[in-house]
Amino acid sequence: MKPNFEIVTSLQHEVKRLRAQVEAYRSGEKFLEMNERLRLLASEKNKTIARLGRELSAANSALVTMREKWFQAAEDIEKGHKNELAKKDRLIKELEKKALKAEQSLDGARDKLRDKARELYDALTALEDEQGRNKKLKAQLNRDYENSSAPSSMKPNRKKIANSREKTGRKPGGQPGHKGHPRKKHAAANRIAIPVPEEFLDTAKYRPTGKIISKQKVGISISLAVTEYVTPEYRSLSSGRRVHAAFPGGMANEVCYDGSIKAFAYLLNNRACVSIDKVREFLSEITNGELNVSKGMVSGLGREFSRKTERERREIFSGLLRAPVMNADFSVVRLNGKNTSVAVCANPAGAMYFARGRKGHEGVRGTPVEDYQGVLVHDHDKTFYSYGARHQECMAHVLRYLKDSMENEPGLKWNKQMRELIREMIHYRNSIPTGAGTDPGKVEKLVAEYREILGTAKDEYEYEPPSRYYREGYNLFRRLDKYRESHLLFLHDTGVPATNNLSERLLRVLKRKAKQVMAFRSENSVEYLCNGMGVIASLRAQDENLYRSVSNIFN
Repeated sequence: MKPNFEIVTSLQHEVKRLRAQVEAYRSGEKFLEMNERLRLLASEKNKTIARLGRELSAANSALVTMREKWFQAAEDIEKGHKNELAKKDRLIKELEKKALKAEQSLDGARDKLRDKARELYDALTALEDEQGRNKKLKAQLNRDYENSSAPSSMKPNRKKIANSREKTGRKPGGQPGHKGHPRKKHAAANRIAIPVPEEFLDTAKYRPTGKIISKQKVGISISLAVTEYVTPEYRSLSSGRRVHAAFPGGMANEVCYDGSIKAFAYLLNNRACVSIDKVREFLSEITNGELNVSKGMVSGLGREFSRKTERERREIFSGLLRAPVMNADFSVVRLNGKNTSVAVCANPAGAMYFARGRKGHEGVRGTPVEDYQGVLVHDHDKTFYSYGARHQECMAHVLRYLKDSMENEPGLKWNKQMRELIREMIHYRNSIPTGAGTDPGKVEKLVAEYREILGTAKDEYEYEPPSRYYREGYNLFRRLDKYRESHLLFLHDTGVPATNNLSERLLRVLKRKAKQVMAFRSENSVEYLCNGMGVIASLRAQDENLYRSVSNIFN
């Protein structure tokens, strides 16, 4: 790095200057010069101090004179002020006494008012709580099949349905001029001719019209049709084994029952919900005691029917998967003292029941819902929203919940408006002919009114928030808003039903059987029942003769 000559030169000059200054201090010349300057400055300062002292002395004299005058004036003012203060003090003491009495009275009144306000607040709070509890209990007591999802069988003393028809004064039955609907006549196996009375044979009084009057008496006769198979037995000379000709299939016991008896007993027990003992008694009575089946035979029909309908169930399962719309729901039955869930999957062509330990995704596993890609119709079970392509909520349940909101929130308007609108939607949807489409203008108008009513509900609940004891109406409003498309899908697609009544009806059959059984003893019994009920429901949906179809399956 090259040195900077300008900086070096500057530093050298500075060093010379400082050396000269140091030499001056060493020689003492600098100190003499500084002492002379200090002496001159001190002389000037002393003169200034003397002048200021004289001025200060004159000022002090003037100040003393002014202070004496001020003290005199102050004493006069203070004397007059003390007199005024004495008067004011006497007045203040009197006012303080009055103010103290008034404040004591006011404090007592405030304490009483505070206590009363606290009592009033506690009373209002308790009243609000009691009103909320009463409202909640009243809502629970008044819930039935008309305003909730509870089945009609849960409320034995249900309301009587009012008859809105006007009285005409006419007798019940067919009116004059109305074409009658006689009972269907059957082919007669026995024909009995009634002899003509002697008086009708008098040609002078009576003449035949050529018309034959016939009336039938129809009865039913049940008798056993026993077919006995016989074959000689032989003994093998080489092995000593007894042999005989083979009997037809299914002839394992000495006495076997064909499909007619099995179907009769099975349908009585599982379709008509008749107990096993009653089935045995009935079969014995209608055959005059000739047919006495065992409990084990009737009990084993469920397992046998389930084993013989595996192919039918596979076809129903495949049909449900291919269907564009499928209804789904869950119900609960008692199994060994505990609740177990049963899932039902159905469409107008067939149905299946599945016994599962619980609801949710575990209950869906192994059912058509698990792999379904169409429209699922259900009762707002959030589990189903994980399956299927689109969803339709059951509007029948929504109507019941809206009625419950109307009964427990009578001051609101949105619940009444929404109930009338949904009823109008369902009526419009049911009025559309099969195969025809919806009117886009009409549908858009209904949807716009739906959104407007939800806005009304939002405003009403913001103005008066829902009670912590009854939030069902508010929860319904949020549900109708959040799942808007799933509630109105039936308006846009005529192939989608507005309700989940199909699943409800199928589960009602299961509930009747569960009520008759009270509690199932094994998981297998529930599974056999579910398998059989699904096949029976599918046979009925296909307009098959149920008894004949079940007989053929057993045979």
